[in-house]
Amino acid sequence: MLFKNYRTRYAMVMDTRRCVGCQTCVLACKAENGVPVNGYRDWIVTETKGEFPHLSMEIRSERCMHCTNAPCVTNCPTGASHFAKGGTVQIDRALCTGCKACVAACPYGARYVHPDGYVDKCSFCMHRVTKGASTACVEGCPTKALAFGDLNDPSSDVARLLHSRTSKLLSPEEGTEPNLYFLV
Repeated sequence: MLFKNYRTRYAMVMDTRRCVGCQTCVLACKAENGVPVNGYRDWIVTETKGEFPHLSMEIRSERCMHCTNAPCVTNCPTGASHFAKGGTVQIDRALCTGCKACVAACPYGARYVHPDGYVDKCSFCMHRVTKGASTACVEGCPTKALAFGDLNDPSSDVARLLHSRTSKLLSPEEGTEPNLYFLV
């Protein structure tokens, strides 16, 4: 619970009923953040549940979960992976040696090694958020399946959405307390 003391607590909410898997969020992220062709900061997952003929499909956009108890932060030997403004998990490229300790520690597979040798991942577009804009993926989503904001602000989109619908976390048994919630 390292960042519950922050005045602002950034989080993202993903509505699995609205996502159609179009990958606009992925492309918006790549364009905004200069992500290389073989790199990824977010991706689309399609999960089929049930047994034929009683099947259901869930499509969701995933990325770094910006965990409250982030194993990538505790396992980074240089301090490059760290908690920052609003409890987000960030990477200081100048401190990153590309050792991949954080990559191995992340239970969500949310990190990759950039061709320039540093580890990269979703930053919740803090370079945009600090200027009053939203994340590139939220802004680009044509179905409004993504929302971003401050969980500590009851009037924020993320707080209102989480109070209006049932949500789930991915791999809660990991104990990471992710800050990416999925509306079901």
